[in-house]
Amino acid sequence: MSRFLFVVPPLAAHANPAAAVSRALTGRGHEVAWVGSERYFRPLLGAEATVFGTGLRPYRGQRDRGLSAVRSLWDDFVVPFCAHIAPQVNGAVETYRPHVVVADQHAIAGSLVAQRRGLRWASLAPTQMEQARPFRNVQQVERWIEGRLAAAGEALLGAVPEHDPRFSPHLLIDFTTPALTGRHDPSAHLAAVGPALGPRPGVPDFPWAALDRDRRLVLVTIGTVATDLGRDFFARVVQALEPLSGRVQAVINAPAVLVPDPPPHVLVAPRTPIPELLPRVDAMICHGGMSTSCEALLNGIPLIVAPIKYDHPIVARQVAAVGAGRHRHFDRTSAAQFTASLEALLDDPEYRASAERIAASFTAAGGAETAAERLERLAA
Repeated sequence: MSRFLFVVPPLAAHANPAAAVSRALTGRGHEVAWVGSERYFRPLLGAEATVFGTGLRPYRGQRDRGLSAVRSLWDDFVVPFCAHIAPQVNGAVETYRPHVVVADQHAIAGSLVAQRRGLRWASLAPTQMEQARPFRNVQQVERWIEGRLAAAGEALLGAVPEHDPRFSPHLLIDFTTPALTGRHDPSAHLAAVGPALGPRPGVPDFPWAALDRDRRLVLVTIGTVATDLGRDFFARVVQALEPLSGRVQAVINAPAVLVPDPPPHVLVAPRTPIPELLPRVDAMICHGGMSTSCEALLNGIPLIVAPIKYDHPIVARQVAAVGAGRHRHFDRTSAAQFTASLEALLDDPEYRASAERIAASFTAAGGAETAAERLERLAA
């Protein structure tokens, strides 16, 4: 039996796959502890989980776009979050004495403390932001990010870290596969495991009885970090759905205030049990968050991807390149263009066939169980 310490941001796209991997580890007889917000992680992990509490630090850069979003991600979240949780990570390592630290690529305090303590550590890559390195050819941006990482390392370690805290030399778990990304990295320390799914807190008030099995179902979601940008987007989507109302029903995952007075064929649900709903969904309109997109593809669902920021454009291009959906502009796509794209996804079987090919690659990759097996080997 080995002990694993997870260090993960309190964000759904990061926490959900990590929680699935942790459950796979405990199912194999290992012990798992977490460093993070008790208020956030307790409902996800359950009453029996060991959580070294950090409090919850708000991130206020959610409206930023483009390079401004990259700057706020590092200056307002990743680096301050590192400083915020570093004392608790240190304390957890001393108390819990883990064999392996499992650190999200945006929870760099975990990997930095592991390097200082001489511990083996694994990186979790729940987004494409670091794996795809979208700014590798923009040297000014790359150097700026490297400078932020170096400064965070010096503040915590007293020196520039030996290894980039985003990329463990021991094990990097990527929650996608080359079938989608097109990256075929033979490195022995890289494990492309596909989506890692597990139980999530229930949504007792979802209107299941209102779903119409005689109409095709479309799910619309833009995740949890950019809902304040959605009012105009949702208005265009609702307008796009009107010509299809006779054969299509939509569920929009958003606060009701963003979709006022929806028509009868549009259900608005601020809390949606997405994993349970996906087997019924025929097409999805989304922002391109990797977790959301890959969970849909795992169910063979074709996508319209309207990226907002971060790695969303990367995911949108990947989905379009493999034929599993269409890439549309978040701000400039008209209602008529959304209608045409949605008709294509619903009527052309090639989109679903392509999504099902990606789903097969995800299933073969093994998800949480494969990730747990690789972590088990690292701890041995």
